[in-house]
Amino acid sequence: QLQLVESGGGLVQPGGSVRLSCAVSGSTFDYHSIGWFRQSPGKAREGFSCISGYDGRVYYRDAMKGRVTTSVDKHMNIVSLEMNSLKPEDTAIYYCASRSGSGDICSRGLMDYWGKGTLVTVSS
Repeated sequence: QLQLVESGGGLVQPGGSVRLSCAVSGSTFDYHSIGWFRQSPGKAREGFSCISGYDGRVYYRDAMKGRVTTSVDKHMNIVSLEMNSLKPEDTAIYYCASRSGSGDICSRGLMDYWGKGTLVTVSS
């Protein structure tokens, strides 16, 4: 069983950047893919990146494409998400989630474990 803990959220000014972290524990990261999702008030949870623990390959969705970078530190078992050019509509709770397997397999309804999320508020 994996445990995931997000951190790094907070208040960010429009146009600013933020780096979120997802600390993964409980199992070998190599056998899972980790996805980043977000949920804004009144909206469905949407995914925007998926990183394969097996080979470190990252897959991006259309949501936030070009403004986010996902990376992994396998020694620390931390998956990071850097977001740039933030807009007020990016205000959301950001989650990381895991799914056993490799490749581009991160899908909102198919993830095995979820973190509790971290709130990012974009406002001046």
